[in-house]
Amino acid sequence: MVEEEGFRRYVAHAILWIGIAIVAFPVYIAIVASTQDNALIANGQMSLLPGGHFFEVYYQTIFVGTSGSTREPVGNMMLNSLVMALAIAIGKIAISIISAYAIVYFRFPFRMAIFWIIFITLMLPVEVRIYPTYKIVADLHMLDSYAGLALPLIASATATLLFRQFFMTVPDELLEASRIDGAGPLRFFWDTLLPLSRTNMAALFVILFILGWNQYLWPLLITTRDDMQTIQVGIRKMITTTDALTEWPIVMATAVLAMLPPVFVVVAMQKLFVRGLVETEK
Repeated sequence: MVEEEGFRRYVAHAILWIGIAIVAFPVYIAIVASTQDNALIANGQMSLLPGGHFFEVYYQTIFVGTSGSTREPVGNMMLNSLVMALAIAIGKIAISIISAYAIVYFRFPFRMAIFWIIFITLMLPVEVRIYPTYKIVADLHMLDSYAGLALPLIASATATLLFRQFFMTVPDELLEASRIDGAGPLRFFWDTLLPLSRTNMAALFVILFILGWNQYLWPLLITTRDDMQTIQVGIRKMITTTDALTEWPIVMATAVLAMLPPVFVVVAMQKLFVRGLVETEK
């Protein structure tokens, strides 16, 4: 019996390492390709070992840009993506937690009808309402701006639903105790609910930051200037239809750099993220 459990453990670890290798190998290839000579990659002669152009390629990628499709430095693209992702994540959380608070703790006409209207918007992603959204943004002169990148995407029915479900598990005794202490609605929200929602907010922030960082279609539509394009759009513009014209080391370096902020956010907030996902009792 002990031998059988040991064999199962080895099989489970072997499967785990195979999965890690499958996921990590493309990342390794991207890192290696970013250090190679462009001619070797274009001719299909790229080595599986790192080349000698690491500092040269990454300096050109971050501070100079490509010489063909877009001359915008990737550092500026990453800044645009970072501003957009932070604005989307923070905006979604702020609007959603306030909406959920109003729905759960205030009594007003058509309260549940408003909640279900918000919930129904889950069936209307950006791709479905892309034309009217673009028209409104254009009429408000928000093309090629951070406001145009972030504002149409900051409403979140999913986050509102999650906060509502959490607020419904908060004991009524906390609300009564706050009233006895003379706390009004804002103080109850700020001093009681926000601290209790910390892990939920952290988990949502990680998910929403990655969602905002990986946006492609919306930034592609509303950015016409190279200095306002995000890193996802920049990668696509760097890849031309002719392989000989594509600066593959810079493309691969850009792809590697594009992975760093989401990885940093996940690693930095890992404990809060896991607690926010698995914690059921507050």
